[in-house]
Amino acid sequence: MKQTLENRTYDELTQGDKATVSHVVTERDLILFAEVSGDVNPVHLDEAFAAATAFKGRIAHGMFSGALISAAIACELPGPGTIYIGQEMSFMRPVRLDDEIRIELEVLEKLPRNRVRIATRVFNQDGKQVVDGTATVMAPTEKVSVPRPQLPSITLG
Repeated sequence: MKQTLENRTYDELTQGDKATVSHVVTERDLILFAEVSGDVNPVHLDEAFAAATAFKGRIAHGMFSGALISAAIACELPGPGTIYIGQEMSFMRPVRLDDEIRIELEVLEKLPRNRVRIATRVFNQDGKQVVDGTATVMAPTEKVSVPRPQLPSITLG
């Protein structure tokens, strides 16, 4: 993981610019996301319940993928100083525990007033698309390079 976060300003961005971030979905992710979001749907947390659903097992929260998209935009493209304006997402397949998902961002177009439209696509380890979407953001106008904040360790009880 990079120790420094550096943005790309509106003026530096061009159509077709890309960034990719990968993440392995863990039990800890599902528990922490459920805690923060309040979404304790048993399809995410209870194996016996989830096994009896159409998914035949536990799946990650859909918005967990959305949060990873948000992180990729905030930390990679355009990066620090970016302001979210909107996001459209379609969930195409479930994300499961231990899936390695790849978030792919691509600048689609630059709009007036420092706005940028970005394709937000998520794929699983088999190359199957699990999320398709588009974000509109306000890109930063000033160059920033900052140390990546260190998060405190959290023990689950």
